[in-house]
Amino acid sequence: MLHGKAKDEAWNNQVKEKLSPALQEEVSFKDAAWPSPFVPGLEYNSPAHGPWNIVHMGMLLPGAHQIYVCGANCNRGVILTAAEMNAGDRFSFVEIKEEDLFNGQMEELVIEGVSDILHKLPEKPSVVLLFTVCVHHFMGCDLTYIYDTLRGRFPEQCFVDCYMDPIMQKEGLTPDQKLRAGLYKPLPMREKNLKQINIIGNDFPTREETELKRIAKEAGYTVKDITECKTYDEYLSMAESYLNIACYPPAKYGAEQLSKRLGMKFLYLPFSFDYNEIDAQLKSLVKEMPGCEMPDTSLLQKKCERMLKETKTLVGDTPIAIDATVVPRFLGLTKLLITHGFSVVKVFADGFLAEEKADYLWLKKNAPDLKIGATIHPNMRVCPRNSQEKVLAIGQKAAYFSGTEHFVNMVEGGGLHGYDGICELCLKIQEAYQTKKDTRDLIVRKGLGCESCV
Repeated sequence: MLHGKAKDEAWNNQVKEKLSPALQEEVSFKDAAWPSPFVPGLEYNSPAHGPWNIVHMGMLLPGAHQIYVCGANCNRGVILTAAEMNAGDRFSFVEIKEEDLFNGQMEELVIEGVSDILHKLPEKPSVVLLFTVCVHHFMGCDLTYIYDTLRGRFPEQCFVDCYMDPIMQKEGLTPDQKLRAGLYKPLPMREKNLKQINIIGNDFPTREETELKRIAKEAGYTVKDITECKTYDEYLSMAESYLNIACYPPAKYGAEQLSKRLGMKFLYLPFSFDYNEIDAQLKSLVKEMPGCEMPDTSLLQKKCERMLKETKTLVGDTPIAIDATVVPRFLGLTKLLITHGFSVVKVFADGFLAEEKADYLWLKKNAPDLKIGATIHPNMRVCPRNSQEKVLAIGQKAAYFSGTEHFVNMVEGGGLHGYDGICELCLKIQEAYQTKKDTRDLIVRKGLGCESCV
C-alpha cells in the first residue's frame, strides 16, 4: 500500500493520463503555439505573490485614497492586500449585496457610499481612486453620472476612474494598464521644463547606475518618477516635464496618453537583453535630450560579456528555470543566457508579449526542446515540486514550481535597465547560486518591495 509522497505521485500520474495532451501543463518550444502555448480554462493561483496588483500600484500616488465598490468576495482580496501592506488607513470599500443588483439604485449606492466614506475620513484625500468592477459593466451602470455627481459634491477632491474588471484580462486594456494610465490623470497642464523628464508607469525606481539615468543626470536633467515622489506637490511637478519615458510594457499605453494630453514627447525604452536594441534606445534618448552624450557602448558590452562569462563559470551546467514575472521580456533573457552557454531547461509562462516574437522564433529554431511550463494551468496544483538536483531559479514562480531555495527574488524588472541591468542581474544570479533563501516565507509576501506585515 502506497503512503505519503509515493501515493501523491501515483495519484498525480493517474490524473495526467486521463487528460488530453492538448490540456497538459508543459510543452516544448518546438510545439508551442504563439502567443498562447496552453489551452485556456480553469486557472490555478500559485502562492507566489511578489508581483504587484492594483492595490499596490494605487498606493504609489501620494495622498491618494482608494475606494472599491464590489461584492464581499472581491473585497476580501483587496482588503487583505491593503492590510498586509500596513496601508489600511488609505483604503475603504462599499459592499454590493445581492439586492443591489435588482433594485435599480446602483448609482445611488456608489454615490452615497463614497460620500459617506469621504465625510467620515479625518482628513480628505487629494485624490480618490474609485474602483468599479465587472458588475457595473454587466448592469450598464451610468459611471459618467456617478463621477459628475461626486465631483460636484466634492470639488476639492480629484476623482480618478479606476477598474477592477478581470473580465477584461483576455482582450482590450487590462486593469493593470488602465490603472497605470489612471495614476497620471490628476497631472494638470503646466509650463514645460526642458531640463526635466519623467519615467512613467514603473513599480520600482530605476537604478541610479543605469545608462538612462546617468546620461540624463550628467547633462543636468532632473528625472522624475512616481515611485520616488513623497508628497502630492512633488507628484504634481511631473506635469512640468517635457519628455515621458516608459520602460515597463504595461505602462506604454498610459505614458502615450499622458504625453498626448499634456503635449509631452514620448519614448518607449523597454528593458532589453539585445545589445543592438539597447544601443538604438540610447541613441533615441540622446537625440531627444539636447546636451546629452552617447556613452561608449562597446565598453559597456565588454563589461556585460565579462559578467556573463564570470557568472557562467560560477554556475556551470546547473539547470536554470526562468519565469515570466521576473522581467517582462523573459524570452530575451532566456536567449541571452542560452547563447552564453547557460543550461536553461525550462521557462514558466502562460503567454508571450507581442514584442517578443523574434525571440520566440529564435528559441523555437535554436532551442526546440526547451520546456515551457504553465503557471495557471490547474494541473500545476498537483505537479511535483521537488527536484533531485540543484536548480537555479530566476523569479519567484520558477522557484516555487522547481522547489528550489536558490533563486533570484525579483519581479517586474526590479528597476533594472540597459547594460547596467544585465550586469546587475548577473550579480543577482551569482548571489542566488551561492546563497539559499527561505522560499516558503518570501514568495507569499504580496507586492515585493512593499511594506509587509505578513
